[in-house]
Amino acid sequence: MDSKPDHAPAHFIRHIIEADNASGKHGGRVVTRFPPEPNGYLHIGHAKSICLNFGIAEEYSGTCNLRFDDTNPDTEDEEYTNAIQADVRWLGFDWAERLFHASDYFDALYGYACELIRKGLAYVDSQSAEEIRATRGSLTEPGVASPWRDRSVADNLALFERMRAGDFPEGAHILRARIDMGSPNINLRDPALFRIRHAPHHRTGEKWKIYPMYDYAHCISDALEGITHSLCTLEFEDHRPLYDWVLDQLDVPCHPQQIEFARLELNYTITSKRKLLTLVRDGHVSGWDDPRLPTLKGMRRRGYPPAAIRAFCERVGVTKKQTVIDMAVLENCVREELDRSAPRALVVLDPLKVVIENFAADQVEWLEVQNHPKDPAFGTRRMPLTREIWIDRDDFMEDPPKKYHRLAPGAEVRLRFSYVIRCTEVIKDSDGRVVELRCQYDASTAGGQNPDGRKVKGIIHWASATHGATIEVRLIDRLFTVPDPAAQEDFLAHLNPDSEVIVREARAEPALQDSTADSFQFERVGYFCRDAVDSRADAPVFIRTVTLRDTWARINEGDGA
Repeated sequence: MDSKPDHAPAHFIRHIIEADNASGKHGGRVVTRFPPEPNGYLHIGHAKSICLNFGIAEEYSGTCNLRFDDTNPDTEDEEYTNAIQADVRWLGFDWAERLFHASDYFDALYGYACELIRKGLAYVDSQSAEEIRATRGSLTEPGVASPWRDRSVADNLALFERMRAGDFPEGAHILRARIDMGSPNINLRDPALFRIRHAPHHRTGEKWKIYPMYDYAHCISDALEGITHSLCTLEFEDHRPLYDWVLDQLDVPCHPQQIEFARLELNYTITSKRKLLTLVRDGHVSGWDDPRLPTLKGMRRRGYPPAAIRAFCERVGVTKKQTVIDMAVLENCVREELDRSAPRALVVLDPLKVVIENFAADQVEWLEVQNHPKDPAFGTRRMPLTREIWIDRDDFMEDPPKKYHRLAPGAEVRLRFSYVIRCTEVIKDSDGRVVELRCQYDASTAGGQNPDGRKVKGIIHWASATHGATIEVRLIDRLFTVPDPAAQEDFLAHLNPDSEVIVREARAEPALQDSTADSFQFERVGYFCRDAVDSRADAPVFIRTVTLRDTWARINEGDGA
């Protein structure tokens, strides 16, 4: 494939690759990689990088590697490695046999470090971490050279070998590149290459007592894997000169091009690993898969279709300008996908009993209804209409305003898929609360018929009180009440108290309980999914994936936003 597909919008990375292919650079190859650190769960920001790296490779008949940046044994775990692989697969991508780890290259990285020492381009610094920070300089002042900067090559090699052997405590020495302490780019002021860590590695065990720094390991790993285009987020733009410097000094198989793009930021949420950990550790959410979190694990549990996330990443585009994307853009992508793929069901969240008095007590009328109004391929299901049914309390008003098209004393509505009913009596309890409605149905209005020509505008959903199912429904909403919680002094003070509302006895049509589908549109209510974690065969739990429309936009309009 020589160019992007017709449906794909142009952006600067596609332009770079197409220019490289036209010039014959890299021999027309396109090799990318997704390089997560296995120290946590992936979130929506990582989804953009996954979709970009794997998507670009696929578009240009290339390949994409999955490589774990496992250079910090203190924070990494096999649990995260497995979770990341599951997330990438869930999004629809496959690395085939191209699964790598930075730890695969530890021997090579050590050897390249020795090569830099022999060239006089690296040295062992015996200053403390505090001393190194104090002499690094600032944006306006140059750094100060280490007193150990001019150690002999022989001494540096000997010390570095003893560091590897574990002869020194952590912090006693560090290997630094010998570049330029006066560089205006602080990343070039003799950056660290290796540090001492007496910690076992989850893959290499006790073999190593020194571990490479990210900036050093990353570029060499790219080169060893034959990466052509190393795509990363904007915070690494100032690191690119170091990326190029390391590769320029060494005899590596190739020199990839680092290209930076703006990371994905969403409003009304956070992606900071530290803040996410606080939410989980302190019990503000139920875990890393809590459907209110922006983790891919949480989004999967919430019922977000992977196709919607891929469409969202394509829609927001790839730019150099850092912007915050409105959550509504993601939610609209989810709605669009679920509108096509989710069968329909009728569910009553706040049940109010209705007795259809002219319907026999033992009468059951089975209605054959479509599972999807736009796609006959979804088939049909049977719904039981009985004398006693449930409607949503919001669909009745005792003293309604003008142009109210739902049920009221003396008013008519159509039951979805069924008859027109008229409210003839309102029954209240001793506190004056409406507990039951008595109604009459018009048998001549079956199947949407209005034989006398009268117009009934209101159509409401319902469920049989005697043949329906009782389900638990969790109404999930945005976790924060402010658009930028990360910028607040105390982000926890802005948690949305209504981010999860549990309805323990919602009423549903019986077909819902037996359906094998994962996601549904509860008509007039929203899109929901069956919770794979808490559901039982006899007690299903449904989580709201997204509302039918952007209610937050209406709230903000009402506030004058």
